[in-house]
Amino acid sequence: MRSDFERSKFRIIYAAASVVFLFILTGIGYGMEGRLTWTVAVILITTVVFLLVLYRLMSHMLFSVYEDIEHISELMSDVMEEDMNLPPEEYKEGTVGILYSNFYKLLYLLKDSQRREREEKIFLQDIISDISHQLKTPLSSLNVFIDLLLEDKVEDEGKRKQLLQEAQNQLSRMEWMVLSMLKLARIEAGAVPFQRRNTPLYPLLAEAVQGVGYLTEKREQSVTVECAKDCMLMCDGDWLLEALINLLKNASDYSKTGQTVRLEVEQTSMYTSIYVKDEGIGIPEREISNVFKRFYRVNQEVNPNSVGIGLSLTKSIIEGMQGSIRVKSEEGKYTWFILSFVN
Repeated sequence: MRSDFERSKFRIIYAAASVVFLFILTGIGYGMEGRLTWTVAVILITTVVFLLVLYRLMSHMLFSVYEDIEHISELMSDVMEEDMNLPPEEYKEGTVGILYSNFYKLLYLLKDSQRREREEKIFLQDIISDISHQLKTPLSSLNVFIDLLLEDKVEDEGKRKQLLQEAQNQLSRMEWMVLSMLKLARIEAGAVPFQRRNTPLYPLLAEAVQGVGYLTEKREQSVTVECAKDCMLMCDGDWLLEALINLLKNASDYSKTGQTVRLEVEQTSMYTSIYVKDEGIGIPEREISNVFKRFYRVNQEVNPNSVGIGLSLTKSIIEGMQGSIRVKSEEGKYTWFILSFVN
């Protein structure tokens, strides 16, 4: 993108200034001698040559700066319009060098902003697609249940109650899924400010155990806690509690009646690790890399009302608090979820 406006303006101003200067110089020489002598003529010729050389030097320097600015403008147009990769940074000295440096900083910021915008759009599309796909089945079931009840096609009172109970289960499933997806979307979009504080860990673990008590008691399972009473962790207690409850629910779902789920804490000067251990059906090795994906379920027969989003939400929560989560499992024997935080 080239423009001759500044160049033409410089030429006109320089030519006008040179003519005025020569006119004044001629007038001075004529006034001193009373006529145009060879001496005045030589001075005028020398001045013209000097002005031409000066024009050449000044125009070369000035036009070189204009070319650099035009080059920057072309690069910006190419990067923005054609979405091309950033070219290697060109290093120059002086004010132009500072301009180049700031220009590349601006380009990197713009490209990063474009990348994040694309990722957010893709994430939003995925979220909407996942929610609509997952809502389709329970909504269809609810429509069937309501039609049967409205048209009095179910005369047996017991079956009617069973239909209503199933409808309630589907509504609860939908509510849990939508709320969890909204939480997940907020966390992954960076809209959740985790308030990390030095938090006593033992009461938090005890509260998590209490939060799944209705499940474990119904299944005659027990949950043990091994944690020092004075153990502290830098975390957001409310969000960590939700993550632990999700893991304990998962452990209970995949454990048999009468089995034990264990919560254990290992703390050193470097890190704190929380283990959620069960003795359940385990996870096949080929499936371990998929357990944190949204709506992924290792075993469709275990807890059919499960949405399959709890582990994905848990992973986002832990990583949002600058921690990490990994899983160890052996099919038919055990599963361990390990949360690690650097102290």
